[in-house]
Amino acid sequence: MRVKDGKYFETRISNLAFMALQIIFFHGGGSKEDFEADKKLVESLEDQLGASYVVHYPFLPDDGSPDLGRRRQIKQAISDSEDGAILVAHSLGASMLLACLSEFDVERKIAGVFLIATPFWQGSEDWVEAFKLPPDFAEKIDRKTPLFFYHCIDDEEVPFEQLAIYKQQLPWAIFREISIGGHQFNDDLSIVAADIRGLSQ
Repeated sequence: MRVKDGKYFETRISNLAFMALQIIFFHGGGSKEDFEADKKLVESLEDQLGASYVVHYPFLPDDGSPDLGRRRQIKQAISDSEDGAILVAHSLGASMLLACLSEFDVERKIAGVFLIATPFWQGSEDWVEAFKLPPDFAEKIDRKTPLFFYHCIDDEEVPFEQLAIYKQQLPWAIFREISIGGHQFNDDLSIVAADIRGLSQ
């Protein structure tokens, strides 16, 4: 009986080891065109990571609310996930994911957060207010969860200098500066994939 139990648990552990890890990728912008553009980033991640990971890539439409519905949509996607999900986001999606993590009680354990070309919203225009982070956002971010930022120096949409603001506010995070790639990283997220694989090592 002891041997039989031992074989059962050995098989159970083996099965768990081969379970695909869940990634949720939040796209930038608010249109179908933005979703299609970021799909190339998702495909790059899938190619680099292989069958050990499953990438969930929901379309987040502009629902007409000031923040395009992003807080509600991202919060719901996290709530619908399982514990241990890896969160990846690009551009507007990255800044709104950070807003969610700092403004709401997260209902799931998160294995890691990977933010790509993340804007830091500033200015006094009315439309900007909905995207801004709260002044104390850094205090609300869980330091136990690995947090990575990536930004290309030649980003033509989100100024590279904005990365320095996050460095100042979140000095414990890991920051990757990429010399060439633009806002879309030349559709190559191999550097992000390498850090995701590093979570399990």
